[in-house]
Amino acid sequence: MALRLNTIIASTRPGRGGPAVANWFYEFARKDGRFEPVLVDLAEVNLPILDEPNHPKMKKYEHAHTKKWSDIVDSADAYVFVTPEYDYNAPPSLTNALIYLFNEWSYKPAAFVSYGGISGGLRSVESIKGLIAGLHMVPIPEGVPVPNYRQFINDEGVFEANDPMTAGAATMLSELLKWATALKPLRAS
Repeated sequence: MALRLNTIIASTRPGRGGPAVANWFYEFARKDGRFEPVLVDLAEVNLPILDEPNHPKMKKYEHAHTKKWSDIVDSADAYVFVTPEYDYNAPPSLTNALIYLFNEWSYKPAAFVSYGGISGGLRSVESIKGLIAGLHMVPIPEGVPVPNYRQFINDEGVFEANDPMTAGAATMLSELLKWATALKPLRAS
């Protein structure tokens, strides 16, 4: 049985580029075939600012939206966060979604497809890696930065990756598979 890979669209704001970039990566992962890919959009999950009274480590969730989010996150063996860079940082929607949970993230690898201006969203990725590690995830160094991303979205709204992006995505999936497989025994214990 293939390991499950959740590709999470981190941005929730109107006019965002995340869905176009994420759809490309999701299709790339699906065709690659090494994971069972699932596309998750934080705009559809629609989490309010963290509103659970108990610490996430306790898993005593009171709200239906948290229980649903817990099920989505818990079902995956690895994650790819498709994130923009807002003011040199990750979007608040991603930080909020991460801190809602704890155990569900633990001992799973995470990678990033980042997009933005000249930096390709890399400052966003670096700003969130400490939180990812604190949740007992393993942020892998391989990723896909997309600088000046709007130039890769055609008139139909479809993201068209170049060769370095597809090569980076293939390498990233290889590393995610290694880490997800290696960490699986830790998740079972």
